[in-house]
Amino acid sequence: MFATLKFAALLLAVVVCWATQDYDYNDAEIDEEPTLGDSPYGSLWPLPQKVQISTVVFKLSGASFHIFDAKASSSGASCRLLQNAYRRYDEYIFTSSRKQGQNKSKKALASDMSELQVWITSADSECDSYPSVTSDESYKLSVDSPVAVLKAPKVWGALRGRGHSFYSTHCLYSDEEKSINRTDIHDFPRFAHRGLLLDTSRHFLPIKVILANLEAMAWNKFNVFHWHIVDDPSFPYLSRTFPQLSQHGAYHPYTHVYTPSDVKMIIEFARLRGIRVVPEFDTPGHTQSWGKGQKDLLTPCYSGASPSGSFGPVNPMLNTTYDFMSMFFKEVNTVFPDAYVHLGGDEVDFSCWKSNPDIQKFMEQQGFGTDYSKLESFYIQRLLDIVTTTNKGYMIWQEVFDNGVKLKADSLIHMWKGYQTLLSTPWYLNRISYGQDWQAIYKKKLVIGGEACLWGEYVDATNLTPRLWPRASAVGERLWSDRDVRDLNDAYSRLAKHRCRMVQRGIPAEPLFTGYCAHEYKGV
Repeated sequence: MFATLKFAALLLAVVVCWATQDYDYNDAEIDEEPTLGDSPYGSLWPLPQKVQISTVVFKLSGASFHIFDAKASSSGASCRLLQNAYRRYDEYIFTSSRKQGQNKSKKALASDMSELQVWITSADSECDSYPSVTSDESYKLSVDSPVAVLKAPKVWGALRGRGHSFYSTHCLYSDEEKSINRTDIHDFPRFAHRGLLLDTSRHFLPIKVILANLEAMAWNKFNVFHWHIVDDPSFPYLSRTFPQLSQHGAYHPYTHVYTPSDVKMIIEFARLRGIRVVPEFDTPGHTQSWGKGQKDLLTPCYSGASPSGSFGPVNPMLNTTYDFMSMFFKEVNTVFPDAYVHLGGDEVDFSCWKSNPDIQKFMEQQGFGTDYSKLESFYIQRLLDIVTTTNKGYMIWQEVFDNGVKLKADSLIHMWKGYQTLLSTPWYLNRISYGQDWQAIYKKKLVIGGEACLWGEYVDATNLTPRLWPRASAVGERLWSDRDVRDLNDAYSRLAKHRCRMVQRGIPAEPLFTGYCAHEYKGV
């Protein structure tokens, strides 16, 4: 039992959980080549919770089809989020005919689908809000002629239903004319936290790459961008309070940084797609880049009785350390509107602390003996107290809990016992394998939610997107769809079509196997 739970160790936790969870990981053999065939669900991805698709087909013409706010909807023309989405999705589905202005005088026929009405049913549509862990993403979609109706309590559900379910049900006949089946969908996410981690420290990712992957996240119903923004190799976050951090810690102080306006744009771009942005500032380890711009922040390492010239983790014995952290995370609180910030806390190497005579004396004064995990806990506890004053929740990796740090009930932690959990360990997408590895990702079972993680040692702007998609799409469906959705052959059929849809929209997603797309990738 312990070994089984240990496999599930690197998990993100939300709140204390009293229920027993299912940790049955299926390691059944995976076919190299799935059985090919059309899915009855077409190209729907992720698969909705409840869906009925009729054989009755309606024409969908760019000349006559329009999206409107329902008269009873609590949102309307003033809702920038929805209006932006209407334009975006209209361009996706009718790219050629809209650009060329074809057939503008053509009248809708009785068999045509002429409009989609969007109806936000709650008094507060949350149009001007940021998405949160409690956002309602449910929706109902009824596709009939001549009007399709999309009902959702909040704008977040409308985003999920309109852009990624309505536009996944059509069958392409030509650039100007498409068809759509009579369809009824009642949908909601299985898990509230469906995240994707991107690492911008090991390799700097240009803004356009981040934005393209946020777009792809929305198409796959992810709702959390876990931005591992800084680490040992570089500090690309340009801090207003401490500009010297990126000035000295980034790969280049001007070309390889994210300015305040860059960060603001990324957060708004994500918000318009119903995606939260959770930054990670990992300490006390993984901080070599921090020390290049902040004097005395890191611990001097010793070789015998003399300093070696190298530095270790954050120095936990100095009051100046906590003064710095207090100011820094006050800024983070104002820049990033999400209710959570990720504080890291993993992989702290104690060897430098052990070598430093001042740290040794501090350990003795605190009564820590030679247990350096207690020193780590001392630092983390003070950091958590600082962040708590900013009214932010926090996420940390498992080691923090293992070392006995006192945590708030709403902490998000890597955990295997006693908390509800969000899975990420099996979904480290930087691991490279040959063949149909999306299947192994697809078959993992979850606990309460999760994240796909793409660390940056071997990926940059040249290969990140194809490395990520459609492998992350498999994670997206595991996190959104019902737990009983597990037919690999059906998934293959839908995912192959979904992958081609991403390619058509400009995302260079890798092929699942041999085959082709009607609209091949045109390059950058």
